[in-house]
Amino acid sequence: MITVVDIKAIKKYLVFALILVVIGVSTRYFNNLNGSSIQKDMLDKLGKYSFVGCIEETLPDIEGKNADKVRQIAVTNRASTSRRILSKQLPMLEVFSDEIIDEDDEEINDSEKDEQLENAMVANEENNEQQDNVNKAETGVHTEEIKENNIESKFTNTYGSVKVKNQTKYELTEEILTPNFELSNKNDIIIFHTHTCESYTPDEKYNYTMTGSYRTTDLNYSVAKVGDELEKQLTSYGYKVTHDKTYHDYPAYSGSYNRSFETVRNILNSQNSTQMVIDLHRDAIGSNNNYAPSVKIGEETVAQLMFVIGTNGGGLEHPNWQQNLKFAVKVQEKANELYPGLFKPIVLRDSRYNQQLASAATIIEVGATGNNLEQCLLSMKYLSKVISEVVK
Repeated sequence: MITVVDIKAIKKYLVFALILVVIGVSTRYFNNLNGSSIQKDMLDKLGKYSFVGCIEETLPDIEGKNADKVRQIAVTNRASTSRRILSKQLPMLEVFSDEIIDEDDEEINDSEKDEQLENAMVANEENNEQQDNVNKAETGVHTEEIKENNIESKFTNTYGSVKVKNQTKYELTEEILTPNFELSNKNDIIIFHTHTCESYTPDEKYNYTMTGSYRTTDLNYSVAKVGDELEKQLTSYGYKVTHDKTYHDYPAYSGSYNRSFETVRNILNSQNSTQMVIDLHRDAIGSNNNYAPSVKIGEETVAQLMFVIGTNGGGLEHPNWQQNLKFAVKVQEKANELYPGLFKPIVLRDSRYNQQLASAATIIEVGATGNNLEQCLLSMKYLSKVISEVVK
């Protein structure tokens, strides 16, 4: 007959026995101490590591006038206190004994921790490398608007170099257009898409099957992909970006703005100080499917951009519309300085487009149906550069 010896169990009970011996000897030793000076000296030396010491460290209010009283109570009742502590801690030792004693588990845990740390370091390096590899926009390059496959821009008002197409009943005074609005939160940006499925003309590099008229549920080919590029570029400038790619126009197009309202409101519930909120769109179909508003910046052909700003002209409450407009004017003013022609005139409309939710909320339409995705992706690095110059 072979007797199996459980080494783990033996180690466990040896630890219990050692704890009992230490507590017993300590209790007897302090009981036998004669002379208050010796007792006080020993307690002072051990005080840092004692239960009373922990209380004094943790609860500053005990320090001072209550410390001597607590020390006296602890000394007087140390035997009974030791027994109470022991009776409560031994069951806990039973629970944790396997984790404390099992050397194999310790080795496994250490290995797992090392692996987790290594993975975190690799992820951090990859993130830093990705940011370093972002192809940022240069300034001081020649910019020229492309007339082919474009539509002549119309406008009603100007503020300096900024043009505005006012489609509301409001008279746009100089005061309304003056971009004297300052952000209090210059770090956080929200990007979302009311019409998430909007897409562009397929080409050899970005070829896809449409699931509607210039629409697709594949986020790799829709305006959501443009949002990814904008997020990457803005992040490289140090902004904290939340990019939501929820489908708001699928399976039903009707009600898109109601659904995107709920999405943005929920995001703002957890980061309510965010002011910059961008609803990224593709411009609706123009006079024909070849409508491709573009601008050449250096050697790159990029899609033109357009702000659409809402008001309370439709009768709905919108206290932020003038702030939103001022922010758009401020951004476009800088864009016209760095990359003339990157933006088409700002469009001001009666609908509020959920822009009542934030003080720097805008719609930015990126290109149109005739643009390819590559042109729209490229325009994001120039938009990000402009924002980084405005929002410092």
